[in-house]
This record gives sequence, C-alpha cells and structure tokens, in this order.
Amino acid sequence: MTMPFYASVEQIMRDRSELARKGIARGRSVAVLSYAGGVLFIAETQNASTALRKVSEIYDRIGFAAVGRYSEFDNLRTAGIRLADMRGYSYDRRDVSGRQLANSYAHALNSIFTEQQKPYEVEICVAEVGRSQGSDQLYRITYDGSIADERNFVIMGGQAEAMTLTLRGIYRADLSLAEAIELGVQALASVGGNNGEPRQLPTDQLEVAILDRDRPLRAFKRIAGPALDALLTRDTPAGAPFEGVAEGATEDAAGDAAPLLGPHPGQPPAMPRPDDPVATGDADANESAAADDSTAGAAGSDPDSSGSA
Repeated sequence: MTMPFYASVEQIMRDRSELARKGIARGRSVAVLSYAGGVLFIAETQNASTALRKVSEIYDRIGFAAVGRYSEFDNLRTAGIRLADMRGYSYDRRDVSGRQLANSYAHALNSIFTEQQKPYEVEICVAEVGRSQGSDQLYRITYDGSIADERNFVIMGGQAEAMTLTLRGIYRADLSLAEAIELGVQALASVGGNNGEPRQLPTDQLEVAILDRDRPLRAFKRIAGPALDALLTRDTPAGAPFEGVAEGATEDAAGDAAPLLGPHPGQPPAMPRPDDPVATGDADANESAAADDSTAGAAGSDPDSSGSA
C-alpha cells in the first residue's frame, strides 16, 4: 500500500516563492524614478536596438516596466493595455488610473500564485505621471500579488536591494532629466562588476523612456541613440528638444498575447485568468527568440540566459 503524497500549504507556498524569486533575480534590473519633469524608466538590456522591451506605454499617462520571464510579463502588459482601453472607451479616459491597473495586476498575480502549480516569475511596476511631482504614482507588484505604493523610485530585478541602497544615498526630488538618467545608470551599474565593484553600462545596453509631465495627453516617450548620448554627456541645453525621442508607439498595444475573457456590456475585460496558457519556453530558445522577434517590431524586453528579462 502506497502512502499518499502530502505537503503542507506553507511548504507549497514557500517552494513557489523560491521559484519565483530565483527567476526574477536572474533578470537584468530596471529602475523607475520620479524627477522634476516626469517619471523616468531605465532598463538594462543585452542590446537595446534588437532586444524585446521591458518598458512600454499602457495608457495616456501610465507606463509599465517589468523584470522576470518575458513571455509572462508581456502577457500581463498586453492584458493591461486592453483593460485600460476598454475602460477608457466604455466610460471616460479620465477614469483610467494607475491605481486601478495596479490593483488588477495584483489580483491576477495573487490568483495565479495561489491556484496554479507554477507562479509567474515576474515583478512589475505601474507608474502614472501626475500634473505635479507630488502626485506621481509608482506601484510595485510582486509575483504573489503583493502591492506597494512606492515613493520617489523603484528598482527591480537581480541585486535590487544593493542598487536601492545606492540610489537612496544619491537621489533627490528636483532632478533634471539628465541628472535622473545619470543617477539611474549609476545605481544599475553599482553592482555586478569584478569582485562586486561598479561596472560600466554602455548606452546600447540601456532602454530609456519617460512619462513627460508637460505633455497634454500621451506622455510616454522613448529616448535612444544620439539623444540618450547627449543626455548622458549633458551636451543638451536645458529646455532643448530631444531629437530621436520617439513617442509611445502603437505596437505597444499589439494584440499578440493570450486572449482575454469577453467583457459584459459596460464593463472592462478581466485580467488573465490563472489557467490562461503562457509559454515558458527553454532558456536558450527564449534567448534566440528575443533577437529574432526584435526585427519584427515586438514590444517587450530581453530575456536573460534563464529565459528571464
């Protein structure tokens, strides 16, 4: 007679947490900062020109950043875009807020963590730029659905605690865009070198975007190429326009993720159900897929050697 297999709920949850944390720690880090002119996103990638994206636009004044397994957080990203679009269409664009999206993500991730055998290996940040710096909103949502209302900045990914300590010591609220980028890069590069020393991060390994406080509607813009080089070297005069800064593109709303449940009349669609299929994929397969998909204009981020981003 065989004895039935038994594991306590506490042990099951502990194992799931360990799995998710290890997957997130393998991903390259992302920093989100509130500065004088808006909200800044800086993500470390393998190659910013070919990698899938970790940072994207969700709605008019709301941005999204994530680390972990790309296929999983991209599913969440697309679901959030659809949820925001449906709510804005059914009611009013002003009814879409970062708080609502963060709560929806928290409920979805909590359901996945408690009901599925494998949790999502993701950590995400939903940021909404306000009309003043004091009204900026930064929400950090972890793999188990825990949600935190962060102030000033958020760092996610591998060795986030050490990077947070570095940024806490140099951050101030009245940063210009160039200063915010410099501090964000300094925090991301503060660990990971030889013997734990700081390292250099070239601009072609940085994905940078902002939510511009002064734009009347769609606040999301990407900064790359010569514009990013000029800001890092502080060659751009204050108030000068940034050439090469791309506004939020429509491919951020690409409908290639898992389909959502159909909404009831007058109600927005639900976030992904725990039983929605999500491709996990092989680590090396995800690595090569990132380079191939980038030529097709995919919006996401770069997977690391473990399939994490």
